[in-house]
Amino acid sequence: MPHEWEWVAVGRMALAAALGYAIGFEREFRGKSAGERTFALIALGTAAMVSLGSELGPDPASRVIQGVVAGVGFIGAGLIFQREQGMVLGLTTAASVWAVAAVGVLVGAGAYVAALLGTILVVLVLVLDKLPIIRRVEPRRLRDEHGHPPAPQED
Repeated sequence: MPHEWEWVAVGRMALAAALGYAIGFEREFRGKSAGERTFALIALGTAAMVSLGSELGPDPASRVIQGVVAGVGFIGAGLIFQREQGMVLGLTTAASVWAVAAVGVLVGAGAYVAALLGTILVVLVLVLDKLPIIRRVEPRRLRDEHGHPPAPQED
């Protein structure tokens, strides 16, 4: 018969997967290299490891979280590409992977409200540039045709 903490861990993994899926859906919708399944799996795995680490005690839990952060950093690095023109692609998706791991850590630690609000914040940050009012003042629009920022103005 499974221990009670195992059922709690399964519930945490399910919640983390759902929250990760929500963040990944936005990335998938935009056609990015990592989508809903990738994000759901990262959140689920992170929640599972942190749940187990928490069951073992505070010291193992902190080491598990450190390991998760380092491991997810490698996944994020794999999502970043550099084109021939020196343009870097995938930074936002890599940062999103890191953020979804943080959501998984929060769920695994039992901080459900923080995880839910964190998910909302991540999705909000990802969709902000599509809001008309934000698009009017988007910093990239202030660059010239070569991608350079405007020359500084003297006061």
